[in-house]
Amino acid sequence: METGAVTDVGGKATVAAAVASVAGLVDELARVVRGPMAAPGNDSCDDTDPDSRGNSPHRNAHSSGASDNARGHGVGSHGICRSGAPISADPLGELAESCLAGLEVLARVEAAAAAAKVRLVAAYAEASAQIEGPAADPYEASAREKSLVAEVACVLTVGERAAYALLGEAHALTNSLPAALDELQAGAISWQHARILADETAGLEPDGVKALETHFFDPDAPHAARGAAPGELVPSRFRRKVRAWRERQYPDSLELRRAMSMADRRMEYRPLADGMAQICLILPGETACAIWNKATAIARGLQNPDDPRTLSQRRVDVSANLLLGCTGQDLEKLPAPKADVLVTVPVFSLFGATDEPGEVDGYGPVPASVARRIVAEGAGSFYRVLVDPRDGAPLEIGRTNYRLPESLKRWLRMRDGKCTFPGCCNHTQDNENDHLIAWQHGGATGISNLAQLCPKHHRLKHQSPWTPTPASRIEPPGWTSPTGRHYPAEQPDWVPPRLPLALLAGVSNMPPNIDGGTPDEVGGAAGDVSPLEDALIAYLAA
Repeated sequence: METGAVTDVGGKATVAAAVASVAGLVDELARVVRGPMAAPGNDSCDDTDPDSRGNSPHRNAHSSGASDNARGHGVGSHGICRSGAPISADPLGELAESCLAGLEVLARVEAAAAAAKVRLVAAYAEASAQIEGPAADPYEASAREKSLVAEVACVLTVGERAAYALLGEAHALTNSLPAALDELQAGAISWQHARILADETAGLEPDGVKALETHFFDPDAPHAARGAAPGELVPSRFRRKVRAWRERQYPDSLELRRAMSMADRRMEYRPLADGMAQICLILPGETACAIWNKATAIARGLQNPDDPRTLSQRRVDVSANLLLGCTGQDLEKLPAPKADVLVTVPVFSLFGATDEPGEVDGYGPVPASVARRIVAEGAGSFYRVLVDPRDGAPLEIGRTNYRLPESLKRWLRMRDGKCTFPGCCNHTQDNENDHLIAWQHGGATGISNLAQLCPKHHRLKHQSPWTPTPASRIEPPGWTSPTGRHYPAEQPDWVPPRLPLALLAGVSNMPPNIDGGTPDEVGGAAGDVSPLEDALIAYLAA
């Protein structure tokens, strides 16, 4: 009972105050935008009794401010309506001024909304911890943390890395930086400023965090920060100012932060548009500098009058070749992938009859010319994939051996495309194949009872109440969280392949759904050959 009372006072009250702050600023924004934008014929110069509007909250709250802004920007008035209100001589000037004033208030609304989100996240984490009680061991504590992060990520529709960062920032602001959180809630600083404070105080002792917060947010403190207030500085300048003060006052924290950052080194991969992608290495600065210098030196050494590539292009080509194990003359061209890559290419596109894009597992669509090159130069890593010409769903995956597990793995890679857990983008090569219903509980080793899970979410499935929903031959499973929320599967978006004009011309009695619709009934009696199949065989034979 006592725990519930503490939670109510510490959680609901602060959340309610944060939401009330947002609501108040939204009302202010509405007053600012509504006033000068109102049509003069409807507000200022109609026949309505002025006394009936004299106590309007909109007029009392904004009319004096709007007139002050107008006078400050040279906006005068011209004439008087029957109601006694002045007619503006520069309505466009007033509109522009009201837009700027609205943007100022909107920035405060966004800050207050961020503060409300912080308090909601912190209150949810605290309530969850109290409901579950102390963890029995570190293994259980880790599982609970992963489940908490996953729930927040799914509710906000963000990645788990972003959700984990938000939980950490919410904990820091609510427990260590209360004054900064109050400033955020009042709209005096932005969410970026608050995140900078949470980041730059990581690794400091509680007394150091309090000293830093006091220095920047208490004007009466000894040796308080001079000049512009934190909210008046752009975030990058504010970060530089905070970091400079912290490193002067607490130089030992730099070593600790270096060690923390070393533990977070990683490689990141992000698909881009137009058949491109980005690889990013987060690693120690001196190592990154050495990699850059070596790639640049080799790229400069490959310069010759007949090479049309820029230095930047040669640097990229050299780096890709070195990572893929190419040396010598091979460094002079961009390599084709030799590692295991699952490539889907419509058969007519592969033969050059159409220009449909191919699909590279873990990336997405690539131009037909690129798909053909990958198949030609990286044949050891290419697996044949036949797709249904009516809806584009996979029909069969070729294999070089008769082992069923290998076939199922490739089928899963085609169907799921990534880890099936909500919001996870882990690529298929790094995933594990899991029985949705465990084998010992009667689950079959079939495509509808299998799903791809990355190692983290595979463990989470067995450590927490997160439960997958049934899958099918062409659809991955959805998930149900411990709180009962359901998150549907990210369905595959199969696209029917385009058929060559020569093939279409040779088909008589073409089915009406040949343009991609899915028929109500597939095929006819056993052994029947459809006109499409007959034309396809004839086309390929030619």
